[in-house]
Amino acid sequence: MIQREDIAYDLALVLLSVSLFILGIVLLIVCRKKPQKPDQKQEILPVKSCASTYQLTDIDAATDGFNHRRIVGKGSLGTVYSAISPRGELVAVKRIHPQLVLSNAGFGFASIMKALSLAQHPHIVPIIGFSQAPGERIIVMEFVGMVNLDFYLHENSDGASLLDWNRRLRVAAGVARGLEYLHQGIAPNIIHGCIKASNILLDVKFVAKLCDYGLSFLTPKEKRGLVGYVDEEYWGERGGSVCKESDVYGFGVVLLELLSGRRSEQGLLVRWALPLIKSKRLNELLDPRLVIPSDIKPFLRLAKVASACVGNYRKDRPSISQVASILNSLEVELRAEDEVVDRW
Repeated sequence: MIQREDIAYDLALVLLSVSLFILGIVLLIVCRKKPQKPDQKQEILPVKSCASTYQLTDIDAATDGFNHRRIVGKGSLGTVYSAISPRGELVAVKRIHPQLVLSNAGFGFASIMKALSLAQHPHIVPIIGFSQAPGERIIVMEFVGMVNLDFYLHENSDGASLLDWNRRLRVAAGVARGLEYLHQGIAPNIIHGCIKASNILLDVKFVAKLCDYGLSFLTPKEKRGLVGYVDEEYWGERGGSVCKESDVYGFGVVLLELLSGRRSEQGLLVRWALPLIKSKRLNELLDPRLVIPSDIKPFLRLAKVASACVGNYRKDRPSISQVASILNSLEVELRAEDEVVDRW
């Protein structure tokens, strides 16, 4: 009797082992052949295709023949128009000034535009496409209903109040992250070449985005618009030498504008602000149109960062990563304080 039970027990174990083995093989085959569902979530970084090439006739149609009523901005590089793309999307079209086109006729415009268009970050304005023809160079960018920082700080009568201290700190941190991405987050790295308030756009939520990055090749000898935003070494023997360090200098000037509400004034802002920062006379530095913040420590740190960006030679300047790290921490502290206030 006991022998029969032992045999039955052994047989059951064998059958169970065989069943598990077969089940394992079946599951392995099913898993290997199972198709990936389209809606299944995958941790894949977004890949952006390079800029599209547009025919000049398409650009002409999209801007109603470069109608002056579609002009949304003018700068040292060209005129910006609002336009409707062939896909029905609202875009911004920058038409490079004719004299700049002629002086860069043999330059690889298409290859540079394709490289720049690969940049993708929440704090930069994406380049969507481009067009080139004899005497014409066009850049097509995303249009998100933006106004530049220069307008808010220096032209709009309500701009100063709209840009309160909290928003100014967030703008500074956002620009730092965008510039850090250009300098280190994309290969090859991109030198902006002209960091200034008019090249920082603010959307309806006051999120800052850098535009006109990597376009300094169009104006290698241009001085208009750069004076006050580039360091003394830019005007040295080689001349026109833009680099990461010169971008950091321009960012430092923008920080001084955010703190003081004053224009760059062709370098006079830096000379006026540095002694005030050194002696910690923030009451004299901060924008008089706003009430001095109750907690002045974050803005003292911001002022010291600005001083380090503009008060040193290139070799002694902080990198934009170091700057962004400090500003990110200030923004986190500010957000935490806001959350505490909201709870009350």
